[in-house]
Amino acid sequence: MEIKQASFVTSLAQYHENPPIQLAQLAVVGKSNVGKSSLINSLCNRKKLCKTSATPGKTRLINVFLINEEFHLIDLPGYGFAKVDKAEKKRWGDMMDGYFQESTLLMHVLHLVDIRHEPTQDDIAMNRYFRQMGIPFTVVATKADKISRGAQMKHIAPICRALMVQPWEIIAYSSENAFGRDKLLSAIENVLYAEEEDYAEEAEEQEEV
Repeated sequence: MEIKQASFVTSLAQYHENPPIQLAQLAVVGKSNVGKSSLINSLCNRKKLCKTSATPGKTRLINVFLINEEFHLIDLPGYGFAKVDKAEKKRWGDMMDGYFQESTLLMHVLHLVDIRHEPTQDDIAMNRYFRQMGIPFTVVATKADKISRGAQMKHIAPICRALMVQPWEIIAYSSENAFGRDKLLSAIENVLYAEEEDYAEEAEEQEEV
């Protein structure tokens, strides 16, 4: 897969599926300061598509991006940011839950965790939520440039245990040097077009009958 076009569409305080939000969706989720905005910029090869900040909690709305005129990337607020009051945390939580409850177009979630650290209780709770809701997800271990490639498996092992995934299911990613970008793009392509391929195969089988 090659991303040739990427543009910002809108920001939402409450999710709704009115035009122009009518395409398949891929959501990006992770704790504050895990590198969601940087990953989106790197993935789309656009330095300023998504605003980045050294201050955690920068994303406070649901941000929608249009990719290749074919699907939407949904950037959700980061969870687990300690320096906001309970009311604001609840608002963010309700916003995210509202999205997952209401979206009929969501196909997959990229669940970002920091490769340098074991998943937090918030990471584990988010992962459990996906499983309970039956939402397909891929774990992406960000900031892979901060450790050597030889040490990656040592850091991935506790992520596997905490989030109940296999090592080969995790994509190590660096927004600094694009390590893992091709692998992630390939995974996204498989997610987006697998359903279309299944439909085409079923149609061919029916014609043969």
